[in-house]
Amino acid sequence: MSQREPRNFCLRGIAVSGGIAIGRAVLIASSRVGVAHDFIAPDQVGAELERLGRAAAAAVAELQRLRRDVPRDAPVELAALLDVHLMLLQDEDLGAAMRQWIRERLYNAEWAVTTQLEIIARQFDVMEDEYLRERKADLEQVVERLLRHLKGVHLLAGAAPAGPRAARPGDGDVPLVLVAHDLSPADILQFKRGVFSGFVTNAGGKTSHTAIVARGLDIPAVVGVRGACEMVRQDDWVVIDGEAGVLLVDPSPELLAEYGDRQRRAAQEKARLAQLKNTPSITRDGERVELLANIERPDDAAMALAAGTVGVGLFRSEFLFMGRQGDLPGEEEQLAAYRQALDGMRGLPITIRTIDIGADKPFDADRSGAQLNPALGLRAIRWSLAEPEMFLTQLRAILRAAAFGPVRLLIPMLGQLGEVRRTRELIARACEQLDQRAQPHGPLPLGAMIEVPAAALSIRRFLPYFDFMSIGTNDLVQYTLAIDRADESVAYLFDPLNPAVLGLIADVIAACDAAGKSVSVCGEMAGDPAMTRLLLGLGLRRFSMHPAQLPAVKQEILRADTRALSGWARRVIQAEDPAAVLAGG
Repeated sequence: MSQREPRNFCLRGIAVSGGIAIGRAVLIASSRVGVAHDFIAPDQVGAELERLGRAAAAAVAELQRLRRDVPRDAPVELAALLDVHLMLLQDEDLGAAMRQWIRERLYNAEWAVTTQLEIIARQFDVMEDEYLRERKADLEQVVERLLRHLKGVHLLAGAAPAGPRAARPGDGDVPLVLVAHDLSPADILQFKRGVFSGFVTNAGGKTSHTAIVARGLDIPAVVGVRGACEMVRQDDWVVIDGEAGVLLVDPSPELLAEYGDRQRRAAQEKARLAQLKNTPSITRDGERVELLANIERPDDAAMALAAGTVGVGLFRSEFLFMGRQGDLPGEEEQLAAYRQALDGMRGLPITIRTIDIGADKPFDADRSGAQLNPALGLRAIRWSLAEPEMFLTQLRAILRAAAFGPVRLLIPMLGQLGEVRRTRELIARACEQLDQRAQPHGPLPLGAMIEVPAAALSIRRFLPYFDFMSIGTNDLVQYTLAIDRADESVAYLFDPLNPAVLGLIADVIAACDAAGKSVSVCGEMAGDPAMTRLLLGLGLRRFSMHPAQLPAVKQEILRADTRALSGWARRVIQAEDPAAVLAGG
């Protein structure tokens, strides 16, 4: 067989997990491609329902087996994501809707499954919140698994290399790179660890589960690469540049050698950074900086500790509320989760943010689609204040958790003093309720998320009501610039270095410093080493980020002299083009 001619082209996507991966492409086609759309005869309904039931049972058994066999060194997110997929597969409403298409429309099972997916997918598509909108991927991945069992097709069927592999200098055991429409956590668990050196998917975004798992495994990954499955061929040589969000296909030998050198240097740098774990975060001029972790679930505490964090700066409580069938988590369930996180952090402080979902993730179908723009509607603290009993339940659980360790309370999306006063009233009422029950509760420092421009502009009015502040740069950029960062048509305008955004951040830090109140940044800027010197120069001394980002940020802190950075940072935020000044050092 003749050797294929190299094509040497580049595809771009979304960078979600850094690093370089080099290897042969293994393609996994979507099971929805070529789904048969056949009408069945009325006397075939029973058999078709039975076929659907067998496929669902097989998929559930497969996931349960994978759940039991999760490796100990797997990222903590994997088990939780498998549980979400199991819950979807076992959801009675979803199953009943699929069976209804078979009974009433006489669709074959595959058609019924994909039809119901399309209906539910439309509900996800109108959600404003990027994280919640990308949860559609969970449903799509469950449908993929169900279709594979209906067809009797193994995940990697047809994915064998297309021909003999051409040798390259320095080959040996050639690693493989996975190219797929999308990947579920269960799919990833089925792949032999160490064989696949990176992932590329057509679908997904920065908060997709593929991205979460890739970061947890510290594997280079690029998602949202449109056309990857169509343009990449089985066994193509490919390079993933996880920092730039680039997939190189059939690169030249010279380019391949260059990326090989970068890969080796990155591995050496990673090993060196890991040695900084126990090094105190102190700048060259003696300024102590706190490096905190953002976590999604109590189990994430282990990853945070392993990274050398000094506490949790943002514990998102949404996991308790999402994926439920109409009910809300009770006080005891929430208390158990918060205590688990406290125990996991071994006495280090945790900051719990109250629920930050609302109309864009309704808990029952009757509330679906009630608002045209949920990002500007009843979400976060607005939703909590509109549902005081729910909010009081969460407040009581957090107050009780504070009796077992250092807990701080963080309120999201505050925009006006009326919301601040009402929040404090409900906190006081929750304390009274616990006192009436004679249930112990601990001290609870109160903080505000500064993510709405109105809050940043009102920072000096807010400060007397709070013990600390936390700047959520993702939403602050989005709301300041009126940019939906999940909208591909305007995503290029999402710019944390916009002078208006930098001015708000600088003013909040300065106001907190003058009032003697601590302030942190917990958005993407905190975990970006390119932003570390700027934030230090503006006076920030508390950074909260994904645990995997801590070593690189710590390195920047150890190299910094805040006295020298202060004037430079001021020049950056006053410049017409802050990015150019930042790049110039």
